[in-house]
Amino acid sequence: MRNIFLIGFMGVGKSTIAYHLQSILNADVVEMDHFIAKQQKMSIAEIFEKFGESYFRDLESNLLLDIRKKQGLIVSCGGGIVIREENIGYMKQSGVIVLLSALPETIYERVKDSKERPILNGNMNIAYIAKLQEKRRALYEAAADITIATDQKDIHTICEEIIAAIQKELH
Repeated sequence: MRNIFLIGFMGVGKSTIAYHLQSILNADVVEMDHFIAKQQKMSIAEIFEKFGESYFRDLESNLLLDIRKKQGLIVSCGGGIVIREENIGYMKQSGVIVLLSALPETIYERVKDSKERPILNGNMNIAYIAKLQEKRRALYEAAADITIATDQKDIHTICEEIIAAIQKELH
């Protein structure tokens, strides 16, 4: 099995879907943000604050270089993984890229109580989320092999759609 890379804006359900797919496909999950936070012994917000976004993006790229040597992983990527073009290449070398999407209103409802969203600190509102989403939309769409909307769907339905789309993509 090739790797499955879940990309998309924060709050679209990448982590939740990754762990549900894990139980269906019996595959290991790499939660990139959690892995990096554990490796650095600090939260993503602390990494951004102490070292800056560029440092964090370097950590993401290095992790993708390691992941591309493996097979059969479900990788929940950070929301900004597509900012660097080389990251898209690393993902395509070893897997299929699945873009999970959601409306700004859906994302706001999912993330409004989170303190672990450094990009949204001080800007926790639908208008800002929509603006940031639009800024990244073309990058996500260009990277994606498959796109699945997550609005008003249960986890099982989303996973079924992903598996069906991947099977179709492979044939």
